[in-house]
Amino acid sequence: MTGIDTNILVRFFAQDDPDQCRRADEFLRSLSPMSPGFLSLVSIAELAWVLRSRYGIRKPQFIKYVEMLLNSSELILESQDSVAQALHHFTFEKADFADCLIERAGYLAGCNDTVTFDEGASKLVGMKLI
Repeated sequence: MTGIDTNILVRFFAQDDPDQCRRADEFLRSLSPMSPGFLSLVSIAELAWVLRSRYGIRKPQFIKYVEMLLNSSELILESQDSVAQALHHFTFEKADFADCLIERAGYLAGCNDTVTFDEGASKLVGMKLI
C-alpha cells in the first residue's frame, strides 16, 4: 500500500500541469487491489478545499470525484464510512465538505456533538454552536 498526498489527486482531477498530470495518471493506473493507494482524511479534506477554492469545481462535480474515490477498488480511504456519510450530508446540506467530514468522523468516534464557532457548520445535525 502507498499513501497518496493531496497534490497527486489535484493533478489527476484538475489536469492542469502536463508533466505532473502524466506522472499522477501513471502512478494511479499502477495501483491495484493487491497494491492499493491510501487516502487519509486530511488529504480528502484538502482535496475538497483546493478543488473548490482554487479551481472553482462546483459541488456536483466534486461529489462525482469523491464517489469515484469511494468506488475505486485500487484505493483505501481512511474511515471510508465517515467519507461516505459526509458526502451524503454534503449532497443535501449547504455546509462545506470538510465540515461534514469533521462532524461524521466525530459521530462515528462516539461524539454526541461537535462544537464549532462556524455558524454555517452549526446547521448540520451533530454540530453545535458555542
